[in-house]
Amino acid sequence: MTKDDEIALVKRQELELVLPAFNENVAYDIGTAIRARALAEGLVLVCDIRTWDRQLFFTAIEGTGADNAEWVRRKINSVRRFQRASYRLVLERGEVPFSPQSGADPADYVIAGGGFPVRVPGAGIIGTITISGLPGRKDHGVAVDALCDYLGKARGDYALPETAA
Repeated sequence: MTKDDEIALVKRQELELVLPAFNENVAYDIGTAIRARALAEGLVLVCDIRTWDRQLFFTAIEGTGADNAEWVRRKINSVRRFQRASYRLVLERGEVPFSPQSGADPADYVIAGGGFPVRVPGAGIIGTITISGLPGRKDHGVAVDALCDYLGKARGDYALPETAA
């Protein structure tokens, strides 16, 4: 799979992994499933699920630290500003800091996988599911898998290959 193929797949993830509704109960269901998976598989991660104006779910697995929450904050900002998964930014731009000319201060924005837009029909992107603690591609995959599971879609239909293009 080429980089262009991977970008197309992430765009498809963004457009098709749409929640019919999003509220505290949905965030809790998705978040607790992510936590259960992390504990079962030994994944050390932080998960934050939110609308733009408030956090609806947060969990931190033993072994994470304050830096993970900071990465989450910066990934959320990137998803909100650029209206796409933070891993798509990695594929499109490379994992380099934003330039000063972009107006996206690296203290507040990051190009790293793990921030996935929460999209609802008729409302568009209203928040994020954000993972930090694993390599960015895997952070992204955890969010995608959780949405697939919640929506009853086959993970394999949306999964990126194990290795990057």
